[in-house]
Amino acid sequence: MEALISILSIYLFIFLGFVAKKVFKDEINEKTLILISIYFLQPILTFWGLTRAPFNFNLIYSPFLYVIIITITLILLVLITPKIFQDSKERSIFIAASLIGNTGNLGIPLGIALFGEQSVPYTSIVNIANIFFIYTVGIYFYAKDMFSFRQSINSMIKIPILWFAIVALIYNYFNLPISKEINQMLQMGAYATIVLQLMIFGIYLSGTKIKSHNYKLSFTITFVKLILLPLIGLVVIINSSLDSYVASVLMLSLLVPLAVNNVNIAALYECKPYDVTAAVFVSTIVFLFVLYFDLEVIKYFLGPIGN
Repeated sequence: MEALISILSIYLFIFLGFVAKKVFKDEINEKTLILISIYFLQPILTFWGLTRAPFNFNLIYSPFLYVIIITITLILLVLITPKIFQDSKERSIFIAASLIGNTGNLGIPLGIALFGEQSVPYTSIVNIANIFFIYTVGIYFYAKDMFSFRQSINSMIKIPILWFAIVALIYNYFNLPISKEINQMLQMGAYATIVLQLMIFGIYLSGTKIKSHNYKLSFTITFVKLILLPLIGLVVIINSSLDSYVASVLMLSLLVPLAVNNVNIAALYECKPYDVTAAVFVSTIVFLFVLYFDLEVIKYFLGPIGN
């Protein structure tokens, strides 16, 4: 029931963004919201998530495994993509979007609903690993048709989330205290980020044209994100020494659909943002139908699920 409520809350904010754009049309500038999210609110979410719990083996090992799983899948996609798509932007979207999951907006609240609040440090640090991927490899693929390799690298460096993550890691490593008032402010910013991200997705969803929908791109990305990537992840996790509880939380982070951040970056670098929005939407809908099966797989291979 808690998981269902979490998912319904997420779709509510997406719907609010959709309605807002339909009602106010040009009065809402989605690019402005994206800039506010990327350059102001997401750094707060990043810092808050990384300072939630002290370092331990599982806290470091889980994002390490996540990066390995993503890297294995990335190499595979780079090899097969030229045989599937001819358009360079579609190739970039397929590679990047297939690997960028909704580990923050969906993964963190769903983790709380299924595994309890003790899952937050692990879902948060996996989300940070995902953010590093988004703003390095992800930006490279989304921006490479618009910029040179050097310009793409410069774009990565200018994104403040990476720098805030480094500061947060240093802050956590030295176990520096955070006052109750500062922590409350960070928490407000973190939750505001999640709400705004979902509404941005709804805004872009309102402009998606069903007749011009790139179904091949959407369903190919969805297959990789919801089936191929989790299968590769399951094999790696089973053969690791990760604690069963943390392994289940990590597996959940791999199972989530595409991240709304895909839309942000695609819009920022003019890489077919409406096609990306459609792919995010398709993967999110399909996720609802495969979630029960995914949870059964986690229970069978990794152990029971419950708070």
